[in-house]
Amino acid sequence: MVSQVPGRIANILINALKGGVVPRVGLEYITVGRAQEIAAILHDIDMIEEGGASFRFIVGKYGSGKSFLLQTIRNYATAKGFAVVDADLSPERRFAGTKGQGLATYKELIQNLSTKSKPDGGALPLILEKWISGIQASVKAQTGVCGEEFDELVERQIYAVAGSLEGMVNGFEFAKAVVTYWKAYRQDDAAMKSNVLKWFRGEYPSRKDAKEDLGINFIITDETWYDFLKIFAAFMVGAGYKGLLVIIDELVNIFKIPNSITRANNYEKILTMYNDVLQGKAKHIGFLMGGTPQCIEDKYKGLFSYEALRSRLAEGHFATADIKDLSAPIIRLQMLSHEEMYILVEKLLNIHAGLYNYSPSLSHDDLLYFLTVEYNRVGAETHITPREIIRDFIELINILHQNPNKSIPEILGDNSFEMAKGGLTDEDIHSEFLEFEV
Repeated sequence: MVSQVPGRIANILINALKGGVVPRVGLEYITVGRAQEIAAILHDIDMIEEGGASFRFIVGKYGSGKSFLLQTIRNYATAKGFAVVDADLSPERRFAGTKGQGLATYKELIQNLSTKSKPDGGALPLILEKWISGIQASVKAQTGVCGEEFDELVERQIYAVAGSLEGMVNGFEFAKAVVTYWKAYRQDDAAMKSNVLKWFRGEYPSRKDAKEDLGINFIITDETWYDFLKIFAAFMVGAGYKGLLVIIDELVNIFKIPNSITRANNYEKILTMYNDVLQGKAKHIGFLMGGTPQCIEDKYKGLFSYEALRSRLAEGHFATADIKDLSAPIIRLQMLSHEEMYILVEKLLNIHAGLYNYSPSLSHDDLLYFLTVEYNRVGAETHITPREIIRDFIELINILHQNPNKSIPEILGDNSFEMAKGGLTDEDIHSEFLEFEV
């Protein structure tokens, strides 16, 4: 049966996966496995909605599905009514640095601010407008007044909401920016609204410039950006969202920092955020951070090189690879099983067929043949990843579609299976992949 995935989504999925990257849309059509991990993170999201906070590290080898899981959770959270910010770390984007790398991460996060109605980022103006409209609607419903009296009541309510933020670190400045935006909104002052958005995004180069444009003698910096994420979380709830989810991938870029003091400064920032969450100092906010096992566990340069983090994050004596504690701060991803990979390539085959409007001709045995060859390449037991198998499979079905006179043995090589396994019969194939029988 050909998948009913919309053509635009199918095209994004096939092109992204062939290129080895995680698509930002359509993941629900290809998600397999990870049920326990997803359930654990979704429980965190429920706790965030109730006013709690969470902090998780998603750890897996390159190509194991780490980024895929993060994006799947991102899409779920926005659909549930959360605001989500996400960023990949890089040499220019870190948690702390001497050249504004922490602020650069904040800028990327706010740039990628997403909601259900604005899933591709850039949602900050929409959120501010929704917040103001929500207050106006509330005042109208409660009082029924209009004209100048209505504007006064709305402004009083806005000051009350902004005032509730002032008790937070740097909350006074944030509240002042919110009120300034409201005044610009009421006066239809596009330039002033743009300046306030620029301030929220951390784009003012100096306090002097912010003071001149907005009357706010403060700017977001490397030292203060995390505090602003916490304020944003509180503000999002006031604007009608369930909370704020912060997704940061590619922690390996901290591991790669050559200077040990700079690395330690970044780990110190992570520790601050982690402690805040676990001590209940943060509300309505969750953090998901993705990294490889090496960038977490390496005792010389990884997260565990920072003793205060290692002592908090290291597993106890009873969890193993087979018996996992999914309430622990680190969720370790195992590779997808053979059965899960079979389900995934079958889904991809149907999506590809729907995209190019043909009936899939590959049989159950053909899919087994392909997977067996993939899993029995030299070194595959320890090195092959879902990303590589997916890329190979899309290449295979592309070639078959473009060359309908070709068969799988011709493309994989007539003796590819015998070379991989030392000469197995069809009976051996079915025996090894018996669990796939449907």
